[in-house]
Amino acid sequence: MIPQYPPGHDLLSGKVVVVTAAAGTGIGSAVAKRCLEEGASVVISDWHERRLKEKAAELGEVHALPCDVTQEDQVQALIEGAVDHFGRVDVMINNAGLGGTKSVLDMTDDEWSRVLDITLTGTFRCTRAALKQFVAQGGGGAIVNNASVIGWRAQAGQAHYAAAKAGVMALTRCSALDAAEHGVRINAVAPSLAMHPFLAKVTSDELLDDLTKREAFGRAAEPWEVANVMVFLASDYASYLTGEVVSVSSQHP
Repeated sequence: MIPQYPPGHDLLSGKVVVVTAAAGTGIGSAVAKRCLEEGASVVISDWHERRLKEKAAELGEVHALPCDVTQEDQVQALIEGAVDHFGRVDVMINNAGLGGTKSVLDMTDDEWSRVLDITLTGTFRCTRAALKQFVAQGGGGAIVNNASVIGWRAQAGQAHYAAAKAGVMALTRCSALDAAEHGVRINAVAPSLAMHPFLAKVTSDELLDDLTKREAFGRAAEPWEVANVMVFLASDYASYLTGEVVSVSSQHP
């Protein structure tokens, strides 16, 4: 049974939030929508400009800026564009990631590197840019990273993605210590299976059924259920929480 979609409670009122990879049908667009409903001013970004424009029109009242997180100049332009438009940045939500299924026996260097560059190094680039902006503003702020339970557990064909997500977890913990002196909190969520149309299209029914059976509730999460946890981590309700990876799933170490 899927719970009722909850109303907003102004948890992010007055805050400027930047969300990467927000033009799809998954967690990125869900968290952008939830941030709006919680009173935030929202900047959405994505590398796919047509889908980005469509998502901006769908959400309304957001500022859309294209960004490929593998390109340092575009990451800088994203932060600068958010500041130019809203005057500051208070929350960075690093959602960009790339998956895929390939055995290590057949995986090429390029396939490995692309997943790591987008999922892990892209998160690093955005974290660094946001932190520098937070410090320039006088400190304070929050970063929320999208990790995955696959950073904890093994799954065939997922070596590149699992390594990247485990790296996001480690980056979250270590960068949180670097950021603490500036009053910045850095946390992550680790979803398992968050169902949306694109995932259903690129994943076999057999695998989806297997992953669903692993969950305590016997179903996939809705993207907005993951987004709710990200909103909490971004909000002042999590003021003493940093360096944590929160499992939005029954699967954890």
